Amino acid sequence: MKIEKTAIEDLVIISPTVFEDSRGYFFEAYNQAKFNENGINYQFIQDNQSFSKRGVIRGLHLQINPFAQAKLVRVLEGEILDVAVDLRKNSPTYGQHVSVVLSAENKKQLMVPHGFAHGFSVLSETASVLYKVDQVYHKESERGICYDDPTLAIDWQLDPNEVIVSEKDIILLSFKDIDWEF
Repeated sequence: MKIEKTAIEDLVIISPTVFEDSRGYFFEAYNQAKFNENGINYQFIQDNQSFSKRGVIRGLHLQINPFAQAKLVRVLEGEILDVAVDLRKNSPTYGQHVSVVLSAENKKQLMVPHGFAHGFSVLSETASVLYKVDQVYHKESERGICYDDPTLAIDWQLDPNEVIVSEKDIILLSFKDIDWEF
């Protein structure tokens, strides 16, 4: 398992060691001891899965304290652009984001810690996304930032004419209007 640091502290990309032969492949998607050895110390309590078609953008979502969620995101089928935005006001990278292509083929995972907004766009015809979380869903703590916020200027790698966003996500706040702290 390879843990790759990103430009934002605590946000890491995980690439498993894949064992392939004539039957197919095998890899450890999660090993708590190996994660802990690398400073990733979350107790995951729930797995969530979504299925989406090309052009869908989900996010940017988060939960505020005390229900903030860390997420370990991976793709079971297809390809997505996964995005995490640093919302930790005392961080030198506050307001910056990292994006990484996660796919069934590359088997990479993104570890999104507390204090980040998270979202993804579907780049393939369809995609199934699985993510572990360390906190239960708490509706009153749910927040979000609009996917097309001009301050964040995220390139979702989609033609604007093919973007599909839920009604709930279209009306999310702009980055300059958020007032949450982590």
